[in-house]
Order: sequence, then structure tokens, then C-alpha cells
Amino acid sequence: MALIVQKYGGTSMGSPERIRSVAKRVARYRAQGHDIVVVVSAMSGETNRLIALAREIQAQPDPRELDVVISTGEQITIGLLAMALKEIGVDARSYTGTQVKILTDTAHTKARIQHIDETAMRADLAAGRVVVVAGFQGVDADGNITTLGRGGSDTTGVALAAALKADECQIYTDVDGVYTTDPRVVPEARRLKTVTFEEMLEMASLGSKVLQIRSVEFAGKYKVKLRVLSSFQEEGDGTLITFEEDEAMEKAIISGIAFNRDEARINVIGVPDKPGIAYQILGPVADANVDVDVIIQNVGQDGHTDFSFTVPRGDYQRALGILESVQSHIGAKSISGNDKICKVSVVGVGMRSHVGIASTMFRTLAEEGINIQMISTSEIKISVVLDEKYLELAVRVLHKAFGLDQEI
Repeated sequence: MALIVQKYGGTSMGSPERIRSVAKRVARYRAQGHDIVVVVSAMSGETNRLIALAREIQAQPDPRELDVVISTGEQITIGLLAMALKEIGVDARSYTGTQVKILTDTAHTKARIQHIDETAMRADLAAGRVVVVAGFQGVDADGNITTLGRGGSDTTGVALAAALKADECQIYTDVDGVYTTDPRVVPEARRLKTVTFEEMLEMASLGSKVLQIRSVEFAGKYKVKLRVLSSFQEEGDGTLITFEEDEAMEKAIISGIAFNRDEARINVIGVPDKPGIAYQILGPVADANVDVDVIIQNVGQDGHTDFSFTVPRGDYQRALGILESVQSHIGAKSISGNDKICKVSVVGVGMRSHVGIASTMFRTLAEEGINIQMISTSEIKISVVLDEKYLELAVRVLHKAFGLDQEI
């Protein structure tokens, strides 16, 4: 019998009926003899409601007090789930992040976990209880409530699994696993039985919303077996995120197509081609906490060069304003941009041992008349920046070109 950590998101906890459904699922696992720790999010929409409430009182809510407010969402769901379990004869005990003592740093609203005290949880498991823990929250060394940022319940689940050395961490969500791409864009998309941590990390960072990237990083670091499952299906194996490439993965050169609409491009034209110019351009942007993704610097001519990079679309106007304010200092002839772009990426560990992936990708896009604006590569991914209007077409033709609609 195994020790399993299960994490249920906001949709799974969205109503009394769904909470009862989660309780029944947990009871089935418990009846099989497994020790179960359950991590839950707040009810769907509750965190947004609490943030809005805080902003009605204070336009820029104090971070410490905001954590006090928004952590209550999970406090409600742990209590309700423990009650639902008791109602069907399963002994359970709920814990807030403070009660478990999920110790974090002091960065309110985006804290990072430093240590977990598993003593009380182990005692409850030994006594035959199901342990229900509030996701998304912890406590700092001074006893202040902290929260882990958006999607933090995934991180809580993985962190508890690491601390308890659980056999598996199951993430229950509204999809039944990780797909080759978004089925809403490509109906032929397949659910992957397995995917490596490296591939999952790339997919999460490139726009796949199935798992929060911090939780994947945490799982990879502490070798926690992760499985993504649907909370709305009784059966199914979901997708197992593994450390090892198995033999079947040798056949699958590409595992998935990831994409992100939330992109904007900034062009800095005619800057002096000299050492330190990239820092002079990107330094002020980084100081404003704007993430920079794909970067291209052209070959210099006549002592000048052009520099382009992408930023999240929500930061586009701010980044543009920052560069316009330093334009004369960096000696740029002009600054322009485009916030109607997207990024499409092919991901797969099979790239390491197969050549021709890039040429297949570029030929496929060229045949559809899709112009590539920027290219970025790593050992297991190739990303291209395109005009936003081509996003869905690009994803569909690449999905077909790499045979992702075919069962392996």
C-alpha cells in the first residue's frame, strides 16, 4: 500500500456536491489501504472575490494583510472536505499551512517554501486518518501568514509529497492529463501516457496551463512522481510525469506543441555595435521586473546593430515607455514594437537524437505562407515567434507534420 498526496483545484472544490464527490474518491483510495494526504485550493472564483474585496478597502492592499485575507479561501475548503469525509465514515483532520508549519520566506503574496514539519501529519496517518491540508499558504519565521502566489496549491502538494517521501503526487484538475497540444485548438490532440520532467517544464514555461511551473521545478528537484488526473472522471490513468525516458519515447521525437498568445515584441533600431549595449538596453527593463524571453541581435553594419526581444503582452507598454525614456542614452535611432504576436514551440526529448526537426518545422510553416519573425532553441525545444493571426493554423499543421495525432 502506498502513501499518496492528492491535490484538488478550485473547480473540484467548487460546490458542496463536488466536495462530496472528492470525499468519495478519497474514501475509495483509503479503502484500498493507502495513506492519503489531500491538498485543496479555495472554491473556484473565491480567491478573486477576496482580492476584489481587499481592493475595495485599499486600492493597493498591504501585502501582509492581503495574505491574511486570501488565505481564508483554503481554510473554508479544508474544513468542508474534512466534514464531508467524516460524514461518510472516514476519519479526517484539517490543517492550515500555519498548523502544519509550512515554513516560508517573508515574501508576502509570492512566498517560497523553506521547510515542512511533517510530525503531526505522520501521527495522523499512523492513526488511520486522512490529512487535509490547505494549499497555497504557509507561515514565516515570525508567525505571519504567507501565500505562495497563483497556482501555489500545486506547489504545496508537491512539497508535501517531497517532505513525506510519498509514492506519488496526484494533481486532479479539469483535464484528464497532459495532451500533445490544446484539444480546443486541435481536436485530434492525444493524451500522453508519460512525459518527462524536462518536457513538462518546457511546456509549462511555454504556455501550457496544466501544471504550475514552480510545482514542476519542485517535483524535478526532489524526484517526486507526479500524475495529472481528471477530478470529473472515475477511471483513467492520466499522465505520469517521469524522470526517465522510456523506450517508447525513443519513437516519439516530439511530445507536444505548446503556444502562448501573451507575447509582444520590441525592436531597438540602430544602436551602437559595442560591448555592453545589450545590458544598456535590457538592464532598465529587468530593473522594472519585466521578463524578457526571445532575444535577437543582428550582425552589426557601419558600427550599428538592431536588437529585438519579446516580453509578456501585459508589460508591453511599460517596457516600451522605459526604452523610450533611455533612447537618447543608448543612442538608438528608433524604438518600435508589436503586441499582436504569439509564440509556438515544438517540445521533445527525442530531438537530442534526431536531426531535421527544425527543417521540418520551418518547411511546414513556409508551405502555409506563415512568416517566422524570431527563433529560439534549446536542447529539447524550438520556439518561433509569429503573427498572432497564424497561431491556430501553425499549431494544427505542426501537430500533423510531427504525427502527434497518431497513437504510438
